Amino acid sequence: MPERLLGWMERHWRLVILVAWLLSCALFTWQKWGGIIGFALGDTDDNLRMAQVRALLNGQGWFDLRQYRFDPAFGGANIHWSRIVDLPLAGLILLGRLFTTGADAERMAVAVAPMLPYAVLLTGIALTARRLISPAAFVAALIALYFAGATNGMFMPTRIDHHGWQLAMLSLVIAGLADPDRRRGGLTAGIASAISLSIGLEMLIYLALAGAAQVLMWVSDAGERDRLLAYAVSIAGGTAAGFLLFASYANRLPVCDALSPVWLSDALLGGALLTLIAWKSPERWTTRLALAAAAGVAVAAFHALAWPNCLSRLEGVSPEVDRLWLSNVREAKPITQHSWRTVVTVISLPAAGLVGWAWLAWLHRREPELLRRILGPAAIAAASFALLFWQTRAGPASQLLGVVGCAALTATLLPRLWNAKNSLVVVLGSSALVLAASGGAAPLVLKFLPEKQEKVTESQRLNNRANRLCPTLWAMRPVAKQPKGMVFTFIDLGPRLIAVTRHDALGGPYHRNGMAIADSMNAMRGTPEQARALILKHRSDYLLVCPHMNQATIFRSQAPRGFYAQLERGARFGWLQPIDLGKDSPLKMWRVVR
Repeated sequence: MPERLLGWMERHWRLVILVAWLLSCALFTWQKWGGIIGFALGDTDDNLRMAQVRALLNGQGWFDLRQYRFDPAFGGANIHWSRIVDLPLAGLILLGRLFTTGADAERMAVAVAPMLPYAVLLTGIALTARRLISPAAFVAALIALYFAGATNGMFMPTRIDHHGWQLAMLSLVIAGLADPDRRRGGLTAGIASAISLSIGLEMLIYLALAGAAQVLMWVSDAGERDRLLAYAVSIAGGTAAGFLLFASYANRLPVCDALSPVWLSDALLGGALLTLIAWKSPERWTTRLALAAAAGVAVAAFHALAWPNCLSRLEGVSPEVDRLWLSNVREAKPITQHSWRTVVTVISLPAAGLVGWAWLAWLHRREPELLRRILGPAAIAAASFALLFWQTRAGPASQLLGVVGCAALTATLLPRLWNAKNSLVVVLGSSALVLAASGGAAPLVLKFLPEKQEKVTESQRLNNRANRLCPTLWAMRPVAKQPKGMVFTFIDLGPRLIAVTRHDALGGPYHRNGMAIADSMNAMRGTPEQARALILKHRSDYLLVCPHMNQATIFRSQAPRGFYAQLERGARFGWLQPIDLGKDSPLKMWRVVR
């Protein structure tokens, strides 16, 4: 029976992918229905993305990505994103307006848009599993993906930022490396890499490794010439097209944190050199290796000499902003600095995936052509696992890259259990194998282990309440009723404020917004006199705080005698007039008297 069912799925794999995507969309929508209705754009990036899309629909220029509702006294905030991810959101909103009100059209858009790239992701994973393991192995990959909570979280309704699209493009890059059709594989990897770079640089390390993998495949076998040629031409041409079509006015300068002349010139030079050496393709592998190394050195030297400003951290923030803000970002910390339960939940699947990749390579160790196509994705998966110990934000990509490795364990070991005579052994053994091979066993066991019950302090209770309530539409409604003005507030509240009210805000947690970040942090930590000077500097009409939320607890602990700590203790200042937001409001607001 399993063989017959798998045979049907193998023949109709595209239909299976479609059904899996539709079922996933239904499950995601059910899980996030409350958030959709409440327009709960939980991340600051999601709120800013909505503000950017609205600006586009209201007539802001295609190449003008400044957010003018941030810090208007200083001409708005320079945002380093591109319009690519704005397009599906804007299209869905315009479509929705044909049938419903603007607010409901936006709710529909934030529900549907994040799930569109999930179809691309499923296709990329399925293609890789079919090409490297067996035609029916994509089923095991879909099962493993179910346990990739960090990856799936990037495609949930209301998660409208660019990370889902970048993960989808990464899945296509891996599918290109796995493709036995060399020319098609190179084109797939090159075009997907170019689109990813045009969206943002978050996947830069993985894309660079994918490029290196294709070069090494060619060094190992001159027959890989067509793959390398197709990749070189498509990534150079695709990156140039992405720059011309989507680079903002600000990104046409030699900035380091987005597709700019810096990375465009690197891609064009690298593409030209790879095209040249692939076209030449000497017979001896040592000569090919020497040419590849020379090309790599040439690109590195060009980058270092032409763009020395991009040899350090790409964010380019000042030491002050790094100390006050960037070094405290939770997702930028290593996975080891989180609770052991979080560690187990995040790394179980990537760890099982590495075992699966190693097992798959061992099984095909005597098949050089297939082994080359396995080792490239396996090396990228290993690198993503290592990056978890640098920054936790590598979790979604690491889980994605581990999925096919998990599928290799399931697809190659599971058939051995089906020959057992005892049906109970077949069912229980198969279930246990799938759970273990997919990295789902350890997180499942955690649910049954008693968690140490620590007494929740009053401070923790207030912190949880503030984080939960302050961004809600209910809490923001009294704020929105105030006459439109400029609001000086916490950096983490700024994007939400401009997304759900008419007010302007100081800024958000974006590295190009360095002055606003530093002024917000210094105002809350400093003396009342310093705070007043900084608030007036930005021509603020209001001051808004959320007592006890995460940033507030940092201000209070780091500066117990600072301006914010005094506000929280009830201090009054003549230049601030309290505004009544209602007795149950988790927010506090003042009108600034100049």
